[in-house]
Amino acid sequence: MLAKNSTDSKHNFFITQGNTQPDYQSFILSIVESQVIPRLLKAERIKKRHLSLMPSARALPTQKEIEIFVDLCISKDQKVSQTFVEQFLKTGLNKEDILLELIAPAARYLGSQWDDDHMDFSQVNLGFARLHSVINEFRFASKERLSVKGKVNRVMIATAPGSLHMLGATIVADFFRQKGWQVEVAISSSSNELVQTVSSQWFDVIGLSISIEKQLTNIADLINQFKCSSLNPHAAVLLGGPIFAEEKWHAIDFGADGICVDAKHAVALATSFLPEDKIRPA
Repeated sequence: MLAKNSTDSKHNFFITQGNTQPDYQSFILSIVESQVIPRLLKAERIKKRHLSLMPSARALPTQKEIEIFVDLCISKDQKVSQTFVEQFLKTGLNKEDILLELIAPAARYLGSQWDDDHMDFSQVNLGFARLHSVINEFRFASKERLSVKGKVNRVMIATAPGSLHMLGATIVADFFRQKGWQVEVAISSSSNELVQTVSSQWFDVIGLSISIEKQLTNIADLINQFKCSSLNPHAAVLLGGPIFAEEKWHAIDFGADGICVDAKHAVALATSFLPEDKIRPA
């Protein structure tokens, strides 16, 4: 996900994590400008009606608070960063200022920490994933929208827990968005975080991207947890990724509902699992 719009050399760093030393600071800033900021303000991602144009009732976040927020974003507990943001809301900071004065500076601070070798690739990657998670919470802040089936098709696309390879998942996510789906791209260090996500948000389809055979070891157990805890008891779980192009696997072997061979097939297969009232004419 983070390397989507990067140059080839920087893109290869994210895929291979080789020894080439890119310009970290300009790279991270390019991510902020091309991915994080647009995700904050684009109408398609955060509807303007959810942002308040009234001045905040409290002071804007300080640099110290921004640094604390970043530390929470790279911690093991997925919920603490969201709780931190919710405290700002309770004390009078509006959503627009949180997006522009907390999340965007936090993204830049992540970049500076990497540039200064205070954080490694995994920490920065996790930090950005948590920032996107907070942004997604703004889009689905209404408990009613989270707990009931809506008219918009929703899909979560996640990599195997601990995987840092997001290119394939990002491509698949873009295909879903082009077809009008709301997409949550999840980067997670643990299965528990993914289970928490599907248990707290409504998804019509859950997709897992698998890169190597080793990642298949615990996938059946993870899929079982999805099906047992999903807010949508009828959510379909689909598998995809490079590993399925190399060997012949069957969805039933893992308790999944299907295996996707490419991004286009993923959208078509996901659509086939939607109830009739949610399938839109082609």
